[in-house]
This record gives sequence, structure tokens and C-alpha cells, in this order.
Amino acid sequence: MLTSTKNPLVKQLRSLGENTKDRKEQGLFLVEGTHALTEAITTAYPLSIVCCTEKWIAVNPDLYEQIAGSEEIERLEIVSEEVLQAIATTKNPDGAIAAALLPSREIAQIHSLGLALETIQDPGNIGAIVRSAVAVGIDGMLVSSDSVDLTNPKIIRATAGQWFRCAMQTSIDIAEDIRKLQSQGIKVIATLANAPKTYWDYDFTQPTLILLGNEGNGLSPELIELADEAVSIPQSDRVESLNVAICAALLLYEAKRQRR
Repeated sequence: MLTSTKNPLVKQLRSLGENTKDRKEQGLFLVEGTHALTEAITTAYPLSIVCCTEKWIAVNPDLYEQIAGSEEIERLEIVSEEVLQAIATTKNPDGAIAAALLPSREIAQIHSLGLALETIQDPGNIGAIVRSAVAVGIDGMLVSSDSVDLTNPKIIRATAGQWFRCAMQTSIDIAEDIRKLQSQGIKVIATLANAPKTYWDYDFTQPTLILLGNEGNGLSPELIELADEAVSIPQSDRVESLNVAICAALLLYEAKRQRR
């Protein structure tokens, strides 16, 4: 059992939860908690290192046996409660933490319905959007490189394990990637507060990419100009704006309703 919080592995894993630079350098990101770990294993997402406590093993013997029997996991460590706490980014870790391989750089393939997120800064918002996206069953999601890092531990927690079920990709040049999708016959719609056409009036039965912008400033002029159409979400005059995750859910479920 690993009991020293000064062990190099502790520093290595802790750094994955603290900054994007270390995640990129190591090619790994942190997966915390039984639920996220279970989803990673269920979806066959590649894991490199798994750490768990004896108490956790006693509660999750089947999952532990599955992990122990995996030939793809490079390192499995039983650690003390103190070591696990030293690695975790949460105050009360439930007994298991893993390091997973960073996702592929290939752009997510969108053929029917997808999302493009520009400059989204709140990890909780991206996490909530991922949950809605998986629930609706979109093809994939593009996220601009100036948004919060997709492997931020707060995002993974906010998705409630659905991170591993959503095809998403950080886009270095989101405008160019959108143009490529348009050239493949994907219609692009921008969400604008003052658009005369509401999202209820848009035909979501056609292949569509929905653009959603920054929490405070909305979409950039460049992406607005790229869009084939713009739609608004009707709301009371007493409300200035809706949360971007709520907007995503509304549009995605309207698309699902139309495609019944």
C-alpha cells in the first residue's frame, strides 16, 4: 500500500487536477470518483493509472476486479485515505481516482446534430451542456480553444459521468471547422437575443450545428457572420438573458421534439 503523501505519484496526479499545462505535458487528465470511473470503464475509455483505498475495494469488489484484470491499465495502486485526499481536487473523495489519456485531437464528426461552443468560461456550464447533449444524442461538439479546458476536473464532475459518452473536441480554429461542416451540407444557426426568428420556427429536421457563445458577450461577430440563420429564445422583458446551458438544453430538446 502506498502511504506516503510525498511519493512522486501523488505529486504527478495532483498536478493533473491543478493546471492544463501539466495535463498536456503528461498526456493525462484526472478522473475522480466511482461514478466517473465506472463510466470510463463502461465506455472503454483508456485509463493509465488507477488509485483506490482498501475501504473502496471492500465496497466495490466487482469494479476492482474488473480494473485489476485490465491489461490496458498500466498501474494500479492501493493507497491510504491520506494519499487519496492529497491527490484529490475535492474535499471528500469517495475512494477512487484515475488518470486517463487525453482525448484524440481529431475533430468530432457531425452529420446530423451538433454544438459549437465559443469562449465558454464556466466549467459548470460546459458540464451541464454535455449532459443535455448526451441525453438528446447529438453527434458531437466543438469547443473553441479559448474556452475552459475540456479536461478540467470541474467539467468532468459536472457531467455526472457523461463526459465519456460525448464526442467533443477542442477546436484550434473554430471558424474554419464550422466552414468545413457547412461545406458538407450542415446548416449553422446562431443564437441571438434580437433575432426575429425564434428557435421554434427553425427546421431542426435538417442537419444542424448550433452555435452558442460566451456567457457575458454571446457569439463573436465572425461566427454570427458565418451562420446560415439566427434564432432567438423568447423570454420576458424582465429577464436580461438565459444561462448558456439552459439555452443549449432548450434548442437541443426542440430538435429532439421535431425529430420524433
